[in-house]
Amino acid sequence: MIEHWRGLDQIPAGWGRCVLTIGVFDGVHRGHQALIGAAVERGRELGLPVVVMTFDPHPASVVRQGHHPALLSTLRRRAELVGSLGADVFLVLPFTPAVAAIPAESFVHDVIVERLHAACVVVGENFRFGHQAAGSVALLEELGPRFGFTTFGVPLVGEDQVTVSSTYVRSCVAAGDVAAAAEALGRPHRIDGFVVHGEGRGGSQLGYPTANLDPEPLSAIPADGIYAGWFLLGSRRSPAAISIGSNPTFSGDVRTVEAFVLDEGGNFYGRRVALEFVQRLRGMERFDSPEDLIAQIGRDVQRTREILGTE
Repeated sequence: MIEHWRGLDQIPAGWGRCVLTIGVFDGVHRGHQALIGAAVERGRELGLPVVVMTFDPHPASVVRQGHHPALLSTLRRRAELVGSLGADVFLVLPFTPAVAAIPAESFVHDVIVERLHAACVVVGENFRFGHQAAGSVALLEELGPRFGFTTFGVPLVGEDQVTVSSTYVRSCVAAGDVAAAAEALGRPHRIDGFVVHGEGRGGSQLGYPTANLDPEPLSAIPADGIYAGWFLLGSRRSPAAISIGSNPTFSGDVRTVEAFVLDEGGNFYGRRVALEFVQRLRGMERFDSPEDLIAQIGRDVQRTREILGTE
């Protein structure tokens, strides 16, 4: 079971040495998985716990005021994914202007060495840290012998001239290419949130009642359209046709995320759920009549069954 620490003050008294890997790890994509996997392997070789350090909020939102990257994963989900890869500790360092102003060498001495007692630091080969991103793998390699730690720079993951990164995954999601996002993530893109009341039109007028999701703040929402995916409630994983958009057939002006859960009724209001996006079926369209929309929804549901293999 992975331990969760928020802030350096939660490091236990008497904490020994560790293997440390550092990054935002938003989405925990295939590149992150390779990095954490390398840290876990090194930790097992040395017989040391593996600490994964991340930051909250996203550093870009502090360094570049007014810029808030869409998030591919909540902290809770990030911790789950990191734990599944074998890490022992998930450390969240609150990222403040004061943290952003720490010089790179001071970060190494004060955080990596004095607080975490790292014996080995495993980072991506393009890793930057410290004030104005002055720190690099080369600096870690330079300071390591002085402070008693080794450094491993892990190559980036990519193919066909595309490097897997959170920025790349966000661009895929924003374009509605959830299949490409899933390829980079190693699993379907997911958003979490709570089911809230909507217009009530899906069940009463269309015959397809939907669960309306209020996503976690700053979630990376796919482009408007209809998607085949999965509806997750606790341990239950049900096929779903997912709609994102403003319901133009009914002159809607509010963007919503709705899921028609196939072959399953129930009251989901107030429940924490998640949606996984497997494939985009089509864009959001305006139909001439509710009857035309109902006919298309029927086709969308059938296509969803085919894609998910639930016929």
